[in-house]
Amino acid sequence: MDLWYKELHDSSSGITFKVKNYLYSGKSPFQRIDIFEVETYGKVLTLDGMVMVTERDEFIYHEMITHPAMRIHPVPEKVLIIGGGDGGTAREVLKYKEVKKVVMVEIDKEVVELSKKYFPTIFPSLDDPRLEIIYEDGVKFVKWNKEKFDVILLDTSDPVGPAEVLYKREFYENCKKSLNENGILVTQAESPWSQLETIKKLLKEIKGVFSKSLLYLAHIPTYPGGLWSFLMLGENFEIGKTHRPVPCGLKYYNEEIHMGMTALPQYVKEALNEIR
Repeated sequence: MDLWYKELHDSSSGITFKVKNYLYSGKSPFQRIDIFEVETYGKVLTLDGMVMVTERDEFIYHEMITHPAMRIHPVPEKVLIIGGGDGGTAREVLKYKEVKKVVMVEIDKEVVELSKKYFPTIFPSLDDPRLEIIYEDGVKFVKWNKEKFDVILLDTSDPVGPAEVLYKREFYENCKKSLNENGILVTQAESPWSQLETIKKLLKEIKGVFSKSLLYLAHIPTYPGGLWSFLMLGENFEIGKTHRPVPCGLKYYNEEIHMGMTALPQYVKEALNEIR
């Protein structure tokens, strides 16, 4: 008998995978975690029934949340990652020799441990002394944090349940306090195809916290709608002004992608104009 995984993106559509091997299923204190292998995308990590990572296309998300800000910032020596328990974002950040310290704040230790076991090509080497992992609620961390960072990357869950607080104004205000003067923040911002109202709600919620905001897109096949957005926030960054070359060995992000990633479909532009 064939086993199929199904994730609904709305009441009538979603994504399915034919499961080859079921590798892990369990509950942490925070969420349900499943890891299985499928025919076309390799190993898959889901949290509470939502796809977070697949071996085949994970590089797109991790490269796009990381490299634009890392190349735009003049000297990204200290980087804070909120979430990112699969390790992919940290892997990309550590490709820059300018980086002296990476702090990854992940609430769920089990996600980290399982990612190390089942996704060794995604999780960065723990031998790198620049990486520090703190098991803590990201909201609490930035509320009490006194350290300053050059880049903050919010590699967080979708805004449902306990994760809703990660999309509130207070959280972004506290993130701003954790940034250096020329700091840049990037957050994953959901699908502009199936979650456009969520993007609008986020932009309304944080309006005025930062002087500058920029939405950019990437094609990610296994995410809702196949199209994903990221939001870059800061005070005076310039998207066309980069300070270092594209790292070697990337699979999606390049100079042309960087210059074209802010080109938005008309329906997205019109939606954003409603809140400006």
